[in-house]
Amino acid sequence: MICLFISAGIQGVYALEDTDYPVLVSMPWDHSPVTVYIDEVNVPEHYSPTYSEQVKLAMEYWENGGNGHLGYDPEFKLVDTESEADIYLMWVENLEKNTGAGNGVAGFTRPYEVNGKYVRVDIVLEVGDYQGYAWRQYGDANMREVAKHELGHALGLGHSTDRRDIMYPTYDQKDNVNPILVEKTRPFIYFAVIACLFIISFSGINWLRYRGKRRSLENKLFGDKNGRS
Repeated sequence: MICLFISAGIQGVYALEDTDYPVLVSMPWDHSPVTVYIDEVNVPEHYSPTYSEQVKLAMEYWENGGNGHLGYDPEFKLVDTESEADIYLMWVENLEKNTGAGNGVAGFTRPYEVNGKYVRVDIVLEVGDYQGYAWRQYGDANMREVAKHELGHALGLGHSTDRRDIMYPTYDQKDNVNPILVEKTRPFIYFAVIACLFIISFSGINWLRYRGKRRSLENKLFGDKNGRS
């Protein structure tokens, strides 16, 4: 099992002695495309529908070259059932609570290998973690980066010693924007924007009407610009 840690909950990090880039399996799959099933049915309470899109963006990241350390060009294909999938990806509420994982683990990848090739990979991601005593939801940017990291393991990469690399075993959170909260407040935001536009338009119309009346009154009292009275 290969894990990614959220740095807010970590006391230490892995250290690799090798100077070469760590590769678990250089060519883990004997076929292409690699099929992926994203489980949006068996989801935890705080799952956000926006998370699946982040996984798709993470897949595109690797298809477009990723971190440049793959020795092949991966291709993914989404499938509709778990039985068709090479990679099965699911979410849990919190890995520490739901699976007994170590403190700060944000996701893990479990490959099943036969004769040096992967026959199946399970990826489990959590939707939030404890920061102090409070549990906090992951934002979309966090979920996308965690998905990139775990998919990197599913493509055969190990942990990097470069903090700037997506395969580094700890991760500094990019945002704390709760996507569920954003989704719930979206109608109110739309309403506020429409209300503001209405107020601005109404004010603009009134200002134009006032200016027209003022010009008309000035022309009557002082004559127009051509000198007529």
